Amino acid sequence: MDDFIRYHLLKLLHQHPEISQRELARRMGISLGKTNFCLQALIKVGAVKTRNFRNAQKKSAYLYKLTPAGIEEKARVTRRFLERKMAEYEEIREQIAELEDEVAKTQEERDR
Repeated sequence: MDDFIRYHLLKLLHQHPEISQRELARRMGISLGKTNFCLQALIKVGAVKTRNFRNAQKKSAYLYKLTPAGIEEKARVTRRFLERKMAEYEEIREQIAELEDEVAKTQEERDR
C-alpha cells in the first residue's frame, strides 16, 4: 500500500470511525477489494482495531479505531505525504516560472 492510500485511509478512519468499507472505497476512488486488503493490512500490523456494532441493524457494521501505533503511523505518513506534496509544489512553481518566461519572450518577439 502506498503512502497516498495509507494517508487517506488513516485520515478517513480517524475522522469517521463508523465509516463503511464501501464508503471508504468511494471516497478514496479505489475498489472495495483493495480497501478491504488495505484495512486488513493495517489491522494486522496493529494500527487499526475494529469493533462490531452489536445493536446495529446491519450486522456487517464496524467501528474502526486507530490504535496508539496507528496514530503514530498516521503522523509519519502525513509527514512523508506533506514532504512529497511540497516537493511537487516547488517543481510546479518552477515550471510555472519557466512558462511565464517563455510566454513573456514570445510576447516580446511578437511585439518587435
